[in-house]
Amino acid sequence: MLNTVMTTEANPTLELGLEPTSDASDLTPTPTALYRAAAARSSRGMTLIEILVVLAIIGLIMGGVAIVAFNAFDDAKTKTAAKDIGTLAQSVEMYRLQKNKCPKTAQDIKAAGILQKVTKDPWGGDYVIKCPGEHGPVDISSGGKDGDIATEEDNINSWDENIGETPEEES
Repeated sequence: MLNTVMTTEANPTLELGLEPTSDASDLTPTPTALYRAAAARSSRGMTLIEILVVLAIIGLIMGGVAIVAFNAFDDAKTKTAAKDIGTLAQSVEMYRLQKNKCPKTAQDIKAAGILQKVTKDPWGGDYVIKCPGEHGPVDISSGGKDGDIATEEDNINSWDENIGETPEEES
């Protein structure tokens, strides 16, 4: 016995928006059917791949921004240490004028009433004061990022060029 499927539609080609012609192989879509098909395609949303590509692009952009921000943060710490050393050098000079001797630590300068607060460098280490210094009347150093005065690669020193000065704008 043959199984047949019965449709309730009288003409399935009209439902699809196809106009029957005299030639059965020439079924052309109507403009209304094209509009409906385009509307159906445009309203289907984004695929998972498209969403993942967008998220990957956003992640790359945020990664680049984070790298630039961390570099700027490290530069700001270095500039802060340089300004602190410049201020501390002036305080040491005031101490020497008042006491006619060199201070050994920043605590000595605070005890003399020249400094109100003894600060640490931006990395949490103490500033090292050598008086008399090897490079000038007083040498003040910060250990930098690694906190070690013995390594010279990241130290900030009072004898470095332009210490404590605001750098001019580059053009």
